[in-house]
Amino acid sequence: MVGVPLSIVMPEYQVGWEMEIIDVYRALYGRYGPQGWWPGETPFEVVVGAILTQNTNWKNVERAIANLKKEGLMTPRALHDVPRQALAELIRPAGYFNVKAGRLKDFLNVLFRDYSGELDHLFSLPRDTLREVLLGIRGIGPETADSIILYAAGKPVFVVDAYTRRIFSRLGFLEGGEDYGEVQAIFEAALEEDVRLFNEYHALIVRHGKEACRPKPLCRGCPLMDGCKGAVP
Repeated sequence: MVGVPLSIVMPEYQVGWEMEIIDVYRALYGRYGPQGWWPGETPFEVVVGAILTQNTNWKNVERAIANLKKEGLMTPRALHDVPRQALAELIRPAGYFNVKAGRLKDFLNVLFRDYSGELDHLFSLPRDTLREVLLGIRGIGPETADSIILYAAGKPVFVVDAYTRRIFSRLGFLEGGEDYGEVQAIFEAALEEDVRLFNEYHALIVRHGKEACRPKPLCRGCPLMDGCKGAVP
């Protein structure tokens, strides 16, 4: 499929049973508008947030990040040097704090061992090479790696999460058994390879999954309802 230019990815859409992936974007953009993701003052803060947000909600991550900022630890060097147990206590609000402290330390150890502690050096790698490096760090899976690549490194990769699977299974784009790479390939084949588009689309999917397409869906007024095979009248 030919990718859709970002210049026409605007909230003008036709929703129906022959809906395309780009039509879903247009419908969601028309409903919710731009989302302004990812929240973070620096690329390093985005990296930290991507690791901390595993298995928790963003409000808890914000509390953990606020603790790190209060202690002046929101730099690679400061976070690398702080004792692991002290780090764990500071990120306690994010849950699984001992595990996540270890994951942050593992990321930072690679950053300082192989890239002089400089995110710019790490992020200068080609996208696929960067992904291999991130996936080689204990505790960083495809979703976290791709969130770092898209939102911190600014490289085009489509992030897949549970909301993506739920929404697009109900819409009929997915059968439900696809692995992460298969779902990602469907989106990247259907869309122009563009950081801004991938950024906005993922954010809109999360917004819709939280507000409407919940485990028990709230279908009334949903902008995708007319084209959704799983809609509840």
